[in-house]
Amino acid sequence: MLLIGESLNVISKKIGKAFKERDPKPIQEEALFQKEKGMDYIDINLGPAKKDGHELMPWVVEVVQEVVSDVPLVLDTSNIDAIEAALKVCKLPPLINSIMCRPARYEKMIPLAAKYNADFIALMWGPDGLPRDENERAALCVELLYAANEAGIPNEKIWVDGIVTPVNIQQPQLISLMEFQAMIQDIAPGAKSTCGLSNISNGPPVHLRPILNQTYMVMLEKKGMYSVISDPLDEKLTEIAKGKRQDIVDLIYSIVDGNNPDVSGLSKEMQDYAKTTNVILGKTLYSDSWLEV
Repeated sequence: MLLIGESLNVISKKIGKAFKERDPKPIQEEALFQKEKGMDYIDINLGPAKKDGHELMPWVVEVVQEVVSDVPLVLDTSNIDAIEAALKVCKLPPLINSIMCRPARYEKMIPLAAKYNADFIALMWGPDGLPRDENERAALCVELLYAANEAGIPNEKIWVDGIVTPVNIQQPQLISLMEFQAMIQDIAPGAKSTCGLSNISNGPPVHLRPILNQTYMVMLEKKGMYSVISDPLDEKLTEIAKGKRQDIVDLIYSIVDGNNPDVSGLSKEMQDYAKTTNVILGKTLYSDSWLEV
């Protein structure tokens, strides 16, 4: 599983301040930290960056590349001019995050990806917003990938993002995303995939976020997920993603396949993963105390 580090982000007080003040030190420290923690890509998230994104994004790219030149970058902003300015200075082939399935957006951004030979994340966010189910996701995927193919971009350069939702308010959407993930290779052979993994735990208490993120990552991987945008601080998630905790993977895979282990015979750690898997599957009602039951 490839990991895209999420924490070089404008919403971070430290990083947001560094962006605003053009202070390279915190930005470079974060980039070096993400490399040390095993991130395969570094996401540079400026948010909307409406005012000065066209100047800020290439500056941040160059600042990062001064200290980390061997980890590819993800260009993450809704400002199209900022994306193009950054594409001109990337030393390694970058990934554009993201192109929504809305003609007003993809008709402008697909030619940009083609011009600079960049991969891009195809976000399944359509004219009506979040798709209702896996079938709507599939329809959006076909539309967006067809437009990209027509522009000369092969499936292999497209990373499909079906959109992760919070477990405490939109749990059925998590199952829908898993179903959609399993369909991608039939819809678009060779396409890659990714997601904003931490969205699943956006809302639950902080101490529950890691196990939700870790468990759902494994569940998505079982359905063919190629990469996730993740928290570099979560070392256990990185270990699981890099194949160092096969025991956890085997347990979660087994439960997803319908096998219910005797929880009393499991260690406390493995009990927690079993309980969390059942919460995500909807077999157990979500509450902030599911690990204590």
